[in-house]
Amino acid sequence: MGIDVTYYRAITRAGLLLRTIAILSAVAVVSMVSPAHAADPKPDAIIKNRTIEARVLLDDRIKADPALAADCLAESKKWLEKNAADAASTRKQDPQFFQNGGWDFERKYTVRSVVADRYVSLIRADYMDTHGAHPNSDVNTILWDKAQAKRISIRPFFTETADNGATMKAMQKAVVASLRIEKKKRDAGETATNEWFKSVEPSLLKIGAVTLAPSTEAGKSSGLTFHFPPYAVGPYAEGEYVAFASWETLKPYLTPEGARIFGGARPKGDEDDGQ
Repeated sequence: MGIDVTYYRAITRAGLLLRTIAILSAVAVVSMVSPAHAADPKPDAIIKNRTIEARVLLDDRIKADPALAADCLAESKKWLEKNAADAASTRKQDPQFFQNGGWDFERKYTVRSVVADRYVSLIRADYMDTHGAHPNSDVNTILWDKAQAKRISIRPFFTETADNGATMKAMQKAVVASLRIEKKKRDAGETATNEWFKSVEPSLLKIGAVTLAPSTEAGKSSGLTFHFPPYAVGPYAEGEYVAFASWETLKPYLTPEGARIFGGARPKGDEDDGQ
């Protein structure tokens, strides 16, 4: 019996269509699990060679302020060069540490809050992978005064900030109390001990990296948040911690400028995010 040519062509077209659909589906799956590298943010500064890739990323709000962006990049240039030099030195002395590739470093600057359209709090988050037991991370903060176009401390907001003075002791007490609450939320109460908190000293330089917390009241700050990297106030597995001291707690120590910029309450979303 002869084969119906029309029927044969229809079957062939159907088979080709099914194979095409299968190929497209497979491509779609690969695309979903392996997003294009081009989608990654473009670094604002980078050093890349066989020994290290170290990159710096600024968020858009920082780049919108040329003076602030220049300040961050000037700081980061030193950070890039130091880490590149350390990697090159280590490779020369211990090349086995680079059998699986070069070191990987990343520094991100993000805006945490803008208060009174003048004081900008930044988070500076570092990631470091030197092929040890696990990657490491660090966090620090910057307070930028737009009016003066320079970095400042929180000193202008308080009548005194002497080591072991009344202001710093009040801050220390609030920070430790907040950390105890955060540890309880994480079921990490067993590490809520004075031993872990001994690094939180009543000193502006030793109490923790500080930012102005956002507020429910526009243009105001609800208090201070203190940012601690892994290992600072708990084991590595507990990760970073953020402690909060409300402005009401520190009200007796505020200068007129401090009284002007603080107010309102900490937004619930900010508290939930642990920022």
